[in-house]
Amino acid sequence: MKDSRPPLTPVCRTLPEYVRHWAEVAPDRRAFTFVDHPAPHSRGVHRTLTWRRLDLRVRALAARLLEEAEPGARVALLCPQGVEYVTAFLAALTAGMVAVPLYPPGLPGHADRLAGVLADASCAVVVTTGRELESVREFCAGDSVRVVTADQVADAAAQHWRPVAVDEGEVAYLQYTSGSTRAPAGVEITHGNVVANARQALTAYGADAHPVTCVGWLPLYHDMGLVLSVAAPVVRGLLSVLMDPAAFLHQPVRWLRLLAAHPRALTAAPNFAYDYCASAVTAEQKADLRLDAVAALINGSEPVRPGTVDRFHAAFAERGLPADCHCPSYGLAEATVFVSAARPGEPLRRFALDRDALAAGKALPARPDDPRAVLLAGCGTPAGQRVRITDPATGVVLSEGEVGEIRVQGPNVGRGYRNRDAESRDVFGGEVADPDAGGRWLRTGDLGTVLDGQLVVTGRLKDLIVVDGRNHYPQDVEATAQEAHPAVRRDRLAAFSVPGSGGERVVVVAEHARSTRLDAIDVPELVRAVRAAVSSRHGLRPADVVLVAPGTVPRTSSGKVSRALTRARYLEGAYGRPVGVSGGVG
Repeated sequence: MKDSRPPLTPVCRTLPEYVRHWAEVAPDRRAFTFVDHPAPHSRGVHRTLTWRRLDLRVRALAARLLEEAEPGARVALLCPQGVEYVTAFLAALTAGMVAVPLYPPGLPGHADRLAGVLADASCAVVVTTGRELESVREFCAGDSVRVVTADQVADAAAQHWRPVAVDEGEVAYLQYTSGSTRAPAGVEITHGNVVANARQALTAYGADAHPVTCVGWLPLYHDMGLVLSVAAPVVRGLLSVLMDPAAFLHQPVRWLRLLAAHPRALTAAPNFAYDYCASAVTAEQKADLRLDAVAALINGSEPVRPGTVDRFHAAFAERGLPADCHCPSYGLAEATVFVSAARPGEPLRRFALDRDALAAGKALPARPDDPRAVLLAGCGTPAGQRVRITDPATGVVLSEGEVGEIRVQGPNVGRGYRNRDAESRDVFGGEVADPDAGGRWLRTGDLGTVLDGQLVVTGRLKDLIVVDGRNHYPQDVEATAQEAHPAVRRDRLAAFSVPGSGGERVVVVAEHARSTRLDAIDVPELVRAVRAAVSSRHGLRPADVVLVAPGTVPRTSSGKVSRALTRARYLEGAYGRPVGVSGGVG
């Protein structure tokens, strides 16, 4: 029987070194496959690069980039999802340049962010594809940036390639934060950072010991998509199977079919994607799925809800889905991405905590059926790094069960923010008041605790709603609001506080479900239901509940609801009323 395992993983310093290694030892092994869905009911058209072919394309494009700029220059990636994106990213690193993973100008609702990031990064070169060339040139008109079309660079250009010395301490790429609580900032990720985090992820999910296939639809400009679908497969020599995020959103069963088609598939998605699959995949579509060989379902990027895991498993258990493949995980761009993860093969760790105690900074157990209980999933243990729960103001390490700021230390933590020295010192130069701490610590801005050895993430410092001296987590208020009425669209609402004459006031802005027309909704009844539910469960009475059309609540580039931007738009009167008026519909 032929051995399908990848050769042993070498110890290389950079991703380009790994590409060269696999091209030499496993040239004909598949490296990346992009599955395109050109028609609504298409099962997919596969386009594959072997390691030899990938290496050739990377060297050709790297040589072309060096005709336009010097090593150290920043290269914006404005490619659509696909093998050209992978090639462009690796070519920029191979040329000793700094990649800036972005997206083509046509991504709905993100033109302003794209323009802002391009200006902040001061890119010398833009890489795109022939399909996007016209829109990119139009978008960049007037700038001094030079445009290279990845799929129009001939293989022969590789003959002009001359190796560029790249040190693991140099910046490999700028990972711009999603901007959920502030303007996007470019995190400087070094070659050493991304290799370290790829190894950490491989170890955490068991992919260092057993061969897996990485299957993903997450956009490659997103940190989790980039590391799990590009960096980790390159380090381990694994096959990475990609699809477009839009193809998933149009037909989520396509993702599940790819998982079924690749034994020991490892994949990642935000919490909403699992709920979406559970509700949208039909019985007919499930009929030909076999999911018994799924290795790991990583759940990250937004709060992990145990109820979502239960619904997803209930929907696909009959298709053989293992009960122990769910891996709630925690990470952030400043740490490259992965920090802590539940391991595959272990049961989901769930915690029912007293809501009032949690708001006061204590994680005390509650009955799961208590209406005032908060249900949270454990995000496992750190992946090759150190994590401490600290007092946000002093850095004093807190005891197990106390809620504080999550701080992280490890070889995966980025260098800082580009051109933001003061903010970099504050965020990346945190201290932990512990004689064994040593060195700088990343201040994540996230709140959490440790229970039974598990990291439990509870919220974000900047998102906390503080009314009458009591803390409330917005994601809890949002969860209550979306359960209060069937016309509220799940995971497309934002709860936040605004200043009022008598102190802070709570506002909920929610989209209505796509399946329900606005004129068919009894809006006053919906507002009363949301207010009653939030008041009963949280001791809060929302001063305003605003119902808006689907697609109105702003989201970050990674798909998360941006509470900060929703709040700003609300205060500007963008939802149809001045801030002092309560109730009704926007």
